[in-house]
Parts: sequence; C-alpha cells; structure tokens
Amino acid sequence: MRQDSSAFIELRDLQLHADIGTYGPNETRPDIHLLDLRLGIALNQVVISHDDMANVFDYDPLVMEIERLANGHYETQERLITLIATACAAYTAIQRIEITLKKSPVRLGGGSLGIQLSLDEIATNALRLDKTKTA
Repeated sequence: MRQDSSAFIELRDLQLHADIGTYGPNETRPDIHLLDLRLGIALNQVVISHDDMANVFDYDPLVMEIERLANGHYETQERLITLIATACAAYTAIQRIEITLKKSPVRLGGGSLGIQLSLDEIATNALRLDKTKTA
C-alpha cells in the first residue's frame, strides 16, 4: 500500500562549531559548517489532538547530541555525518533521515561544499542495528 501522508521535522542552517579537515598554511580553511536535517517521523506525532509535549517528538536532546558530536576534530565531513545519522537512528520515532553538511568558503572566492545523506526507513533501521558505525 502506498503511503501519501508524511510528517517531518526540519532543522535548517544550524551552525556547528566543528573542526573538520587538515589544512596547510596556504589553503582556505572553512569559516562555517552548516547542518540541515529532515527527519521523517510518524504522522501522529505532528497531527495531535492535545497540545502536550508527550504527544510529539522532543528534538532538543537530539540537537544537543549533534552539537556535542560536532565539537570534536574530524578529518572528513563524512565521518561527522555518519555519527549524526547514528545519533538520529538511536531514536525509534525517527523513520527516515536526510542530512546535509556544508562548509564555506571552499576557496578564497567563496563557495560552499556539502555532503548529503538520505536514508529511507529500511536503511535507518539497518543503521540502528549496526553498532560498528559508532566505533
């Protein structure tokens, strides 16, 4: 059966204080790392009959965990995205995950470069079960 209804939590342009990569003296070091998240959740956590936090997904602990993860040093954006995806998958309420992590500037003239990851429900559940991604 095809599902036409969806519910999402969207977080856009969260500035992470991340230290990603190794740069030489003449290389452009990014000033900013921006995170976008789009998390698929159950429809009944958005369409609610009573205005009560018990009826919705509380995203604050997840955002705090992402900020904590970003405070480390990483050689690659891909590693940080993997850890963020794993943190999202730890919440069984999250069914699908879309993550974009962008850095800027790429060169002295500007630009941004990003990595995007999109996990459907099957891939999200597989990540939940695969503890080797966090090791």
